[in-house]
Amino acid sequence: MAPNEPAPDASANDRPVSWREQAVARSLDPARVRAERRVQRFLDAALELMNTDSGKEFTVQEVVERSGQSLRSFYQYFAGKHELLLALFEESVRSTALHLRSEISTQEPGLGRLRRFAFEYYRICQPTPKGRKGSKKAPTPALGEFAQQLLTEHPKEASQAWVPLVTLLVEVLDECAELDAIRSDLDHRRIAGVILQAVSFNAFSATISGTSLKPDSNEAAEELWGVLLLGIGIRKPK
Repeated sequence: MAPNEPAPDASANDRPVSWREQAVARSLDPARVRAERRVQRFLDAALELMNTDSGKEFTVQEVVERSGQSLRSFYQYFAGKHELLLALFEESVRSTALHLRSEISTQEPGLGRLRRFAFEYYRICQPTPKGRKGSKKAPTPALGEFAQQLLTEHPKEASQAWVPLVTLLVEVLDECAELDAIRSDLDHRRIAGVILQAVSFNAFSATISGTSLKPDSNEAAEELWGVLLLGIGIRKPK
C-alpha cells in the first residue's frame, strides 16, 4: 500500500473489512507488524479500562496514557472512541468464533455440534462476577452493553461485527440440514442470527420474568437448548 493510499473499503474484497484491519491499513508506517502491535496496545489498554468500574465510560486520553503511546498515534489508527470499541468487539467475536470452531470439532457432525455450539456460547456470554478475572474470550459487561447498542443503533456495523460467528453457525446448520437433523425449510443465515441473539441475551441479561440472575449454568443452557430445538408447542399426534 502506498503511504497515502486510503484504507480499503468493503467493496474491494469478497468479505467486509473489519475496523481492526482498517486501523492497521491507515498506518503510514511501512512496517505492518509494528502497526499491528501498536493497534493491539490500544485494544489491550481499552479492555483493561473496560474491566474497571468505569466500564466503557473511559476517555480516549485514558486509553492513550495506559497504552504508553501518543494521541497522534491513536488517531492515526482510529477515527474516535466508537471505532476503538468496535475494533475491540470485533476482536472478541473473532476469538470466540475460533474457540467455538475448536470446541465443536470434537463432536460428531449434526445436532451434537449444534448443541455444543449453543452450550459453549452460552457459557462464554455469561458475565464474569466482580472480583474474578475473566477469560479473554468472555465479553466484559461493557462489551455486552456495547453489543446491544450496536444492534439497536448501528445494525449494519453490528451485522459486520458478527460475521465470524454467523458464518460458523450457518455451517453447522447447513450440516444439520444435510443430515436431516433439522427442518429443511429454514433460512439458515436468518436463523443463525436468531439463535445468537437468543443465547447471548439470555446469558448476559437479567430475565424479564425475575428469575434468579445466577442460575446453574448447565441447567439454564439445557432449558434454552430445549426451547431452541423443540420450541414450546406440543406436537400434534399423527
